[in-house]
Amino acid sequence: MTNAAYYLLSVVQPAGGTPPDAEGMARITENLQAYHQELKDAGAWVFAGGLAAPSTATVLRDKNGEVLTTDGPYIESKEYLGGLCIVKAPDLDAALEWGRKALRATTLPIEVRPFYGEVDE
Repeated sequence: MTNAAYYLLSVVQPAGGTPPDAEGMARITENLQAYHQELKDAGAWVFAGGLAAPSTATVLRDKNGEVLTTDGPYIESKEYLGGLCIVKAPDLDAALEWGRKALRATTLPIEVRPFYGEVDE
């Protein structure tokens, strides 16, 4: 049995950016499908998905024991979490390589961050 860790690969989406045209989006979708298949074939796949725009978010807050809900993102920002991928990797270097491949597939910046703890394989 070997140890591995889970890593969060966050897709950093610029706010207010111009989305790719239909041809560009089709190419990105195709690249992501190939990337996800490569993750699965390598046994590194855990989960991946894109997120709707921040304007669709609902934020829950506690105020004196009451749950308050507000529309919109938690914070206003020039960038937001556009999607994510959780991978299983033996170390940070391997996770960074998966991040590089995600960058190439999405054409967007990727933040790589480890979860706490290890996973027994």
